[in-house]
Amino acid sequence: MSKVGIIGASGYTGAELLRLCAGHPDLELVLATGDSQAGTAVADLYPSLAAACGDLVFAPYDAAAIEGLDLVFLGLPHGASQALVPDLLDRVPHVVDLAADFRLKDPALYPQWYGEAHAAPELLERFVYGLPEVYRDELAGAAAVAVPGCYPTAANLALGPLVRSGLVAPTGIVVDAASGVSGAGRPPKPNTTFCTVDEDFTAYGLLGHRHTPEMEMVFGTEVLFTPHLAPMNRGILATCYARPAAPTSTEAVLAALHEAYDDEPFVVVSERSPSTKATLGSNTAHVTARADERTGWVVALCAIDNLVKGASGQAVQCANLALGLPEATGLPTAGLYP
Repeated sequence: MSKVGIIGASGYTGAELLRLCAGHPDLELVLATGDSQAGTAVADLYPSLAAACGDLVFAPYDAAAIEGLDLVFLGLPHGASQALVPDLLDRVPHVVDLAADFRLKDPALYPQWYGEAHAAPELLERFVYGLPEVYRDELAGAAAVAVPGCYPTAANLALGPLVRSGLVAPTGIVVDAASGVSGAGRPPKPNTTFCTVDEDFTAYGLLGHRHTPEMEMVFGTEVLFTPHLAPMNRGILATCYARPAAPTSTEAVLAALHEAYDDEPFVVVSERSPSTKATLGSNTAHVTARADERTGWVVALCAIDNLVKGASGQAVQCANLALGLPEATGLPTAGLYP
C-alpha cells in the first residue's frame, strides 16, 4: 500500500482525487491540504465524499507532514507548484502535478502564455508529460509527472495518431473544444454564475488560451485553438481539423485510431459521434474521425470528462505507472448514465 497526499485538495480536481483515492485498493490517503479550507471537514465541503472520507479534515500545508509519503499529488493554482516542487522532489519519491507549472519544456513560453517567468526552469526537463497513451514508457517509475491540461488531452487523443502517422499535414491544425463549467474551478467568477452560464454557449480566450502551447508541443506544429464554455457541469468535446498529407479516406483515419488505441484501457474508438455524457465520471476517452473528400479536410473528435481523464483520473493513471502498479487500478471505465 502506497501512502499518498494531496496538496491543494479543496478544489474540484482535488475533490476528484479524493474520490478516486478512496476507491483505490493500493493507495492510502494520509494527507489532504487546503489552505483556504483548513480546519473544514471534507464531508462538510463535499457531502458526496462523506462516506468515503470519514473524519478527514483539510489541513494547512506543512512541509513536515509529507515525510514518509510515497507520492504527492499537487492540485494547486498555476504558479504555486513552482515554489514547492524543488523541496518535494528531494523528500518524496514521486510528485504528480496537475497544474501547468511543469508541462512546457521551453521556459521562454511561460512569460508569453502565463505572464511571468518560470521560477524553477532547471527542473522542467525532469518532468514527464503525463499522457500515458503517448509517453507510457517514460512514465514508468517517473519521479516527476506533469499532468496535461484537459483541452490538450482531448485534442491530442483525437488528432495525435493522425499527426504521428503522417496521415495529416503538420500545418494548419484547428482545434475547437467546449468544456463544462467545472473546468473553471470551484471559486465563483462572474462568467461562471448560473445566470451567466445557463442557456448560453460562448467562446473565450480567443487566440491566447494557455493550453495552446501544450497542443503545439505534442503536435510539433502551430495550432489555432478556440475554447468554448458549455452550460454543463462536466465534460469536454474537442473537434479538431487538419489537412490530409495525401488523399485519404474515413476508413484510413479510423484505422489509424484503431491501431493507436485498440490495446489502450481508456480509449474507445468507434464510428459513433462522441458524447460528453457517455464519459461522465469515467477515465475513458471516446474518439472518432472522418475524412471529407469533398472539402479536403480531416476531422477528429474526442469526448472526455474534464475532471477525470482531463485531470484527476489521468493523474491517478500516471501515479499507477510511476508506482509500478497496474495502470488501470482504481479507475472507472464506464460512465454514469443517465
